[in-house]
Amino acid sequence: MNLFLLLIAMALSAQPARTRTFDQVAAMPSRAADHRDAYGQAPEQSGELRLPEGSGPHPVVVLIHGGCWRSAYDVSHVAPLATALAAEGYAVWAIEYRRVGSPGGGWPNTFLDVGAGIDHLRTLASKYSLDLNRLVAIGHSAGGQLALWSGARGTVPVGTALTVTNPLVPSGVISLAGITDLAAYASPSGCGSAVEPLMGGSREAEPDRYALVSPVARPAPVPTRLIIGTADTIVPRSQADLYRAAAGSVSSVAVVEGAGHFDLIAPDGAGWTTLLGALKSMLGN
Repeated sequence: MNLFLLLIAMALSAQPARTRTFDQVAAMPSRAADHRDAYGQAPEQSGELRLPEGSGPHPVVVLIHGGCWRSAYDVSHVAPLATALAAEGYAVWAIEYRRVGSPGGGWPNTFLDVGAGIDHLRTLASKYSLDLNRLVAIGHSAGGQLALWSGARGTVPVGTALTVTNPLVPSGVISLAGITDLAAYASPSGCGSAVEPLMGGSREAEPDRYALVSPVARPAPVPTRLIIGTADTIVPRSQADLYRAAAGSVSSVAVVEGAGHFDLIAPDGAGWTTLLGALKSMLGN
């Protein structure tokens, strides 16, 4: 390489990496789901199952997509991540759920749907050779909040709107740029503007609801790994730190330098490496 080309290469390498957009990540290569199964009667009450090679029994990832809990964003944008996880040897159950803007979306059905979607794995397990003793929930952004909540389902008091009998609780949770403090995240604009429609009111108006599902108020008692990028402009680092302080030693935070909000669901780069490391650590493989 001559000196001129070397100088150009050095200049380019010195530039900060551009973070990926939602559309760029959603357009990454993926394959169709092997199976699509319903866990309820509403159109959104379904999931996509991608299976790895081999006869199993397969360790399982429940993948919960984000999108500000709003109906404008569905499960399709995490297909590249689901595809890549299946290629690594995991059965990936990417669930859809009723969201703000869809009939029945918001409190309490968004949460009940996520729980029912996870519980439906008991129906799928024998049919597709799934090992439910090795089950990790991975959620991104708003889905990170839902994944952390799923890890705490076993602690929900009896007699609430979210009480179910014998919930299937993941053995670990990985939050990718997850929202952990709903009240602190609520805002008049941006993604935070969906918090009050999701919850049916502010924390002041509905304190019991926030106490049930805001992860900082009810930390998951299972191992949790919170992954956040330094270039995330949608969910601040403070959300991960607040959860870590509330959950204690069962949780940890991994910071990915230069990663934006959507880089964490792109199956490449440092975010992907960090995610795989956390997943393998939790499942012991």
